[in-house]
This record gives sequence, structure tokens and C-alpha cells, in this order.
Amino acid sequence: MSVHASYKFSLTIHSNDLAVVNCLRALSKFSQKSGNNRIPWGGTKDVDWKWDGHSVTFRFTTPEYRAGFLTKLSASCRRRYGQWLLEATTTPREI
Repeated sequence: MSVHASYKFSLTIHSNDLAVVNCLRALSKFSQKSGNNRIPWGGTKDVDWKWDGHSVTFRFTTPEYRAGFLTKLSASCRRRYGQWLLEATTTPREI
């Protein structure tokens, strides 16, 4: 299994504000407490954000790291129109 495959707890956020997206990248790096903390924000480059209709997906190794990201996000950045909106979360099913 590749290292990236263990980053399976994701969330997708929409924001029309690229500055907010840059803050989200830093917050995802802070929230991934172990392993490679650059992987969570992979695929969120400016060009990806534009291509994906101003949405970005962050991936974490545990649901706790994902929850920590959301907790810090809610505490530090109000959910106002135009700033950010949680679109989806993904939790894999155990087989």
C-alpha cells in the first residue's frame, strides 16, 4: 500500500476566496500530526482550485485529524458567505 493510500479521511470545502484556500492548506498541514503533513493538501494548487469550481479536497490519515481540522477551522474562520462552505466528507467503509 502506498503512503498516499492511508490518507483516506477526506473533506471537500468550497471557497471563492483564494486567500482562504491558502489558509486551509496551512491548517491541513498543522492538523495532520503524524506522517507526511504535506499530503493532506495535495491537489489543491491554485490551478486545481480553479478547475474544480473553487472547491478543494483535503485528506487525512485519521478521522480525528480531520475533525481537528474542522474544529480549528470553525474556531478561526467564520462561516460567512463567500469565505468557505463544507461540501462533503468521506469516511471509508471497513471491509
